[in-house]
Parts: sequence; structure tokens; C-alpha cells
Amino acid sequence: MTRTIEILTAGGDSPGLNTAIHSVGKAAQREYGMEVIGFKDGFLGLMQNRLQRLDSDNLSGILTRGGTILGTSRAKLLATSGSPSATEFSSPQI
Repeated sequence: MTRTIEILTAGGDSPGLNTAIHSVGKAAQREYGMEVIGFKDGFLGLMQNRLQRLDSDNLSGILTRGGTILGTSRAKLLATSGSPSATEFSSPQI
């Protein structure tokens, strides 16, 4: 069974996000044999199940690009009565 790590960027761009994504992704793959998944557009992508597989090809060449390859959002996600709690979400299948 392959272990998976999922990466999400949220709150706005900051310098070094692509470097962090690249470093975590490559280390997870090389050192631990993990599959790496990214959520597109922050928490909004998490809620809408928008995933991107981050393999070696996707991680290659992102160190010199600005912003984040995953995108980000500042969506306000409010809990409402009847909405699932964080513990009720499971990791999506892709």
C-alpha cells in the first residue's frame, strides 16, 4: 500500500511556496516512496475535491516560477448547522 501526502496552499501567495512544494514533494517521493497530491486553489479545492497528482514531471521546473503551481484562495468556509465537521472528511480517491 502506497502512502500519500497531500499539499494545500492557502491565504495568498508568498515567496518560496513553489520551493516548499518542490522540496516536500521530491523528498516524499525519493526518501519515503510516497504519492504526492496537491489541492488546487486552497481550501476551496479541498472542499470541491480538485486534485492534482504531483509527480516528478509536475514538480520539475517550478523552482523559478513565481506564486504557487497549486493556486490559493481566501475563501471563507463557515461551519453551518448540518455541515460536516473536519473529522467527517476523508481523503479523496483519485
